[in-house]
Amino acid sequence: MKLAVISDVHANLEALTAVMRDIEKQKVERIFFLGDAVGYGADPNKCVKIINSMCEIKLLGNHDYVAMGLESSRHFNPMAQKSIQWTQDELSSKTIEMLSDFEMESTFLDYHLVHSTPDNPTEWNYILTPEEALHNFDYFSQNYCIIGHSHLPSVFSLTPDKTVKMAEGNDSFTADKENRYIINTGSVGQPRDGNKDACYLIIETDSETFEFIRVAYDLETAQKKMQKAQLPEYLITRLANGK
Repeated sequence: MKLAVISDVHANLEALTAVMRDIEKQKVERIFFLGDAVGYGADPNKCVKIINSMCEIKLLGNHDYVAMGLESSRHFNPMAQKSIQWTQDELSSKTIEMLSDFEMESTFLDYHLVHSTPDNPTEWNYILTPEEALHNFDYFSQNYCIIGHSHLPSVFSLTPDKTVKMAEGNDSFTADKENRYIINTGSVGQPRDGNKDACYLIIETDSETFEFIRVAYDLETAQKKMQKAQLPEYLITRLANGK
């Protein structure tokens, strides 16, 4: 079976539509979404509508959670707070209704899916180091945990002797059947690994191969929409830097 996993769209319609066009070419059987449909970008309602209609599994991210009023934005930095306040004003009742059906975590075959971490999904912690990954391997039983949240495509592999190795998510790899994995998909709408192109993950379940796909999109249009919405300039310029 061929799966596509996307995460961290952040209301970037241009990136999302470019990725969905690429996914169509890949002829995948299912699309999963790992959270943060909204926040930062200028098209929250349209992005949620596309994700809701195209994705079989749909998870909540921290920006979705705050935008729905389920949690305060006090832990966000000032720019994120400004963008989420704009988003809350922009969200339609229909969009909020759709988001309310998104889950916190899910499983499919040998894959555990969560936005942040399997140990405590609503704490919105990050897995950035082998030490953090090692802790989280105890909180899912499947061989694979697929995450988003950090916007950094990466692979953490746990060997039988409980050693965790970390690698950047580049190109493709085939899993070692003796290992377990935590894999970060990277971000569709706001990459932060130095590459401005949208990033998502293709999984071939039969061969246990994983491929990180990069897709160029109409970045200038996304930026112009954010400028028109008077969103913070830093959030606009960072798109071009992939940071």
